[in-house]
Amino acid sequence: MRKSHGSRLFTAGIVLCLASALFVACKDDKETTKPADDTLYGRLGGTPAIASVIDTFLVNVLKDTVINARFNSLPGSRVTALRQNLIDLVCAGTGGPCAYTGKSMKDAHTGMKIKEEEFNALVGDLIASLDRHSVPAKEKNELLGILGPMKAQIVAQ
Repeated sequence: MRKSHGSRLFTAGIVLCLASALFVACKDDKETTKPADDTLYGRLGGTPAIASVIDTFLVNVLKDTVINARFNSLPGSRVTALRQNLIDLVCAGTGGPCAYTGKSMKDAHTGMKIKEEEFNALVGDLIASLDRHSVPAKEKNELLGILGPMKAQIVAQ
């Protein structure tokens, strides 16, 4: 059965949640304002801003014909977990209070045989999300510098 546009957006929301595999177990529920620290996490705006970027990223991924087939069939629970893992991954990697507890990038992608073209499309989707949220070039480049080295653990596994 073919999914409707609304169903795909719901799946995208779930994918965003699954993307959180990078951000699992973030525990700053009381945070409602931008942190006043000089870490990349603080300069990005903390967990709420990171979550917003990840949500936009996941929507971009679902629209991306190069890679969306890998995500469109994910059940809602996997999308939710992915979103949280992505949030936790970015949060922890940028100096925030989150702890990423998901699988290693290699373990999570083994057997998927992800092509470099797909990885590059995903990075493009992330950059588009960062741009949409007006993340300054310095912070964008720092974040990409943190995530970029994961490529070897993701592509062709």
